[in-house]
Amino acid sequence: MFITTEPANQPEVLALIEQLDAYQKPLYPAESHHGIDVVALLQPNVIFAVVRDPSGHAVACGAIVIEPTYGELKRMFTLPSHRGQGIAHSLVQWLEAQAQARGCHLFMLETGYLQPEAIALYERLGYSRRGPFGPYTEDPNSVFMHKSVVDSYAP
Repeated sequence: MFITTEPANQPEVLALIEQLDAYQKPLYPAESHHGIDVVALLQPNVIFAVVRDPSGHAVACGAIVIEPTYGELKRMFTLPSHRGQGIAHSLVQWLEAQAQARGCHLFMLETGYLQPEAIALYERLGYSRRGPFGPYTEDPNSVFMHKSVVDSYAP
């Protein structure tokens, strides 16, 4: 498996995002969907990454949107056939490292309460629960999390 920064508007990657939406949309009411569209994923403040298998097929994707005071994880998805292999764990760490290289040391996310596997992954990666942030408001369907990292090169 290898992870690279790639544009989100490729057919194979769009298919991953469509599968993510097909999974999440039935779980929550429309007002609780907080995904961002492909145009937003192409902006310069977004690090969008794709995980490819040894044959070059896209098997996972995710993004960090770099805001002035934090980076927000978005659009994290791994094909069901590739789950349980540590791909999402590696992808989050890779995205965090890329964001840290841009000076971002505080990470936030919003996920749904009906996604216990995602919540457990984020907790294993050091994220803890918090209240809403940025544009979000309190939502019983949402779990908000954050993680702060220290720049090991800071004086």
